[in-house]
Amino acid sequence: MTDTPHLRTPDDRFAGLPDYPWTPRYTTDLPELGGLRLHYLDEGPRDAPVTWLCLHGNPAWSYLYRLMIPEFLAAGHRVVAPDMPGFGRSDKPLDVAWHTFERHRRVLLAFVEWLALERVNLVVQDWGGLIGLTLPVAAPARYRGLLVMNTYLATAEAPLPEGFLQWRAMCRGKPDFAISRLFSRGNPQMSEAACAAYDAPFPGPAFRAATRAFPDLVPEHPQDDGAAVSREAAAFWAEAWTGRSMMAIGMQDPVFTPALMERLRAGIRGCPEPMRVADGGHFVQEHGRDIAIEAVRRLG
Repeated sequence: MTDTPHLRTPDDRFAGLPDYPWTPRYTTDLPELGGLRLHYLDEGPRDAPVTWLCLHGNPAWSYLYRLMIPEFLAAGHRVVAPDMPGFGRSDKPLDVAWHTFERHRRVLLAFVEWLALERVNLVVQDWGGLIGLTLPVAAPARYRGLLVMNTYLATAEAPLPEGFLQWRAMCRGKPDFAISRLFSRGNPQMSEAACAAYDAPFPGPAFRAATRAFPDLVPEHPQDDGAAVSREAAAFWAEAWTGRSMMAIGMQDPVFTPALMERLRAGIRGCPEPMRVADGGHFVQEHGRDIAIEAVRRLG
C-alpha cells in the first residue's frame, strides 16, 4: 500500500504494441518508492557475462529500446530496462513536486541493488544519462561498460544549452503536448503505430505529472538538486573510470548537439571517436539496431 496519490495506466493501453513482445515485470519492494509499483523488463540469462542496463528519458519509456534489445539478447546477454516512476507502465504520482532529481536517482540505485546487477554495461540517453551517469559513483564495481547517447551531465558549471532552454519553454507553454507527434517529427521513418506507443502510458493529462516536472529538474545553479552529484560524476568519468566506453550521436539533435556531445566525450576517460548517426535525432535509439550491433562488437 502507498499513501502517494497516483494513477496506474490500464494494461489494455499496452496491448499489441509493435516490436515490444516482452513480459512485463513489476516490483513494489523498493523502499524509495513508498509502495508505488515500478515496471521493468528483464530478459536473457541471469548469469550472462554482460547485463545491459537501459535507461530512458523524458517523455519516453522502455519501449525506446525495442530495436536494441534483440541484438543484445542475440549475443547471449541479459537486458534490464526499467520505466522510471511516472513513465511507461510504472505508477504515476499525481503531484508534480513528487518528482525530484535525487528521488529518481535513489530509486534507480535501489533498483540496481535489488536485482544485484553485476557486469553492467550502462546504456543512457536524455534523463537516462543525467541521472544514470551518476549511478556508478555509488557502486563503480558493478559497471564494466558505457554506451552513452544524446544526453548531458548537468554540473551547473556552464549555462544550460540553448536547445534545452527552448525545449523547457515549449513544455511550460504546452505541458500536454502530443508525445507521438514529437517522435514523428524527429523520426520520419517511424510508423504511426510506433509513434502512438509513446502516448500509450498517458491516457489523459492527469497522468502527465512526470513529463511536466522533468524539464524543470535539470540542475541550473550550483546549489540545485542533482548538481553536486553530477559534478562528482564528472570527476569520476574523467579520472576514475576504467571500463570500456562507446558514444553514439544522433547528429540531428537540436537539444544535445554534436558539439555538446563531443564535450561530454572529452570528459569520459578513454572514450573513442563516436558513432555518428547521420539521420538520428534526439531519440537516437529509433536508429538503435545498428547502434546495438556496434555496441555488442565494442563492449560485448
